[in-house]
Amino acid sequence: MTDPVFEEVDPASDCDCPGCVHWRRLSPRLSPGRLGGHPAARGVVVLAAASAVLGAVHPAAALAPGHSPHREAVPGDGEPATPQGAKAPLHGPAGKPVDPTTAPLPTTTRTEIINRAKIWVAAQVPYSMTSYWSDGYRQDCSGYVSMAWGLPNNEWTGSLDSFGVKIKKEELQPGDMLLYHNPDNPESGSHVVLFGGWTDHTHTYYTVYEQTPPHARRQTTPYPYWSHADKYVPYRYKGVTAGTAGSEAAGDKTVTAYPGVAYFGPGADNKYVTRLGEMLIARGAGSFYAQGAGPVWGEADRRATQAFQQAQGWTGADADGLPGPRTWDLLVTGKGKDIAPGAAGPGRPGSHGVPGYPGRNFFRPGAHNDHVTRLGVQLVKKGFGRFYALGPGPHWGEADRRAVEAFQRAQGWRGGAADGYPGPETWRRLFA
Repeated sequence: MTDPVFEEVDPASDCDCPGCVHWRRLSPRLSPGRLGGHPAARGVVVLAAASAVLGAVHPAAALAPGHSPHREAVPGDGEPATPQGAKAPLHGPAGKPVDPTTAPLPTTTRTEIINRAKIWVAAQVPYSMTSYWSDGYRQDCSGYVSMAWGLPNNEWTGSLDSFGVKIKKEELQPGDMLLYHNPDNPESGSHVVLFGGWTDHTHTYYTVYEQTPPHARRQTTPYPYWSHADKYVPYRYKGVTAGTAGSEAAGDKTVTAYPGVAYFGPGADNKYVTRLGEMLIARGAGSFYAQGAGPVWGEADRRATQAFQQAQGWTGADADGLPGPRTWDLLVTGKGKDIAPGAAGPGRPGSHGVPGYPGRNFFRPGAHNDHVTRLGVQLVKKGFGRFYALGPGPHWGEADRRAVEAFQRAQGWRGGAADGYPGPETWRRLFA
C-alpha cells in the first residue's frame, strides 16, 4: 500500500480561532507545528489517511486546507457561498406558481401528455396531498394534471384553469382536462381529471386518467364524471401543439389509406387493426369489444366488421367480416349506416331480444369490460350505489355482484333468480 499523500498546513501560531485557543490553553509549551498545527490541519491528515486506506471518502468531503469548519466565507474567497435548504421535493410547496400571462408555457403534444399520465398509472402512484413523487409533482389530482401537462410547478384546482382555455364537449381530445373547482370546499369538493378519448359512439363514456385514492388509475367513466355532472368544465392546455392524440381510444388518426387485405385476419398484429376497431366502435360496435380495440386481430374484430357490413345491407362474401376497400372507405369518411343498437354478429352471445344486453359471459369473475362499468353506473342511478366504495369500474367484482343481487331481490326474486349475475330480464328492468 502506498503512503497517503497530503499537504501539511502550518498556520500562524497566533490564530485566535476557538480551536487554536483551546489547544494553546491545554498545551502552552507545544508549538503548533509539532502536532500538525491548526486543529483543522490535523483533520486533513486524518481524513487523507483514512481516504487512502478505505477509498470511500470523496475528495469534496475533506476540509479545504487551512479552513476551519466555522470559518465564514468572504467575497472573492474561493467558490461563492451556496446555502442549502433541508431535503425537499423537486417542486415543493415553497415554489411560487408561474403566472401564465407573463411566463412562457412549456409546449407539449397530446401524445406526451397521455404517455406521462400512463407512467403514474403503471406505477400506481399513491394518492397524497402532501407527498411528492420522484418526478417532483404532488401526488394529488391537480399535481397529476400539472405533471401530465408538464407545468413548471404544482398547481391546484383553483389555478389550473389559467393554463388552459375553455372548450366544448364536442371539441374534447385526449390530453384535455375536465375541471371541477369548488371554492366553498376546495380540498374535499374539487377534482380534476384528464380526458383520454371517447369509448363509445354516443360520447357518453370516455377513458379517464386521474389521481384519486388509493392510487392513479385509468378506467371508463361516464361523461363528465360520476358525480357533480353539471360542475365539470372541459379545458385545453394552452401549450399543446399539433400531434397524435396518443391514447388507445383516440388512436392514430393519421391512418386513413386502406393498407390492403393482408393486414387483417387471423395472425394480424398491427396499427391498422387498432384503427379499424376504433372506427367500428365509433359506428356502434362497442358492445363487440370486451376490452377496447387493439392491434391483435381477433373474433371481436371480425364480428364487428361483419355487423357493420350487414348494416349496409351487404350479404354473402360482401359481409364476410374482413374489411375490404369499400368497408374501409365508409369507416374513414364516416359515410354509410351505423350498426344498430343491440345488433349481434353470428356466433355472438345472444341478447335474448333485450337491447344492449351483451350476454352472461361479460359478467363473471375476471371480466374486464365497458359493460361492467355501464351496469354499475345504472345500479348507482337506481339507488344501489352503497356497495361501491370507489364507484363502478370495468373490473367485475363482489361489489357488482352484491349490487345486482340487491336489485334482483328488490324485484321480489329469490334463490337462483337473485344470484347477483345479470341476465336479460335483470338488464331489461335495470335499463327500463
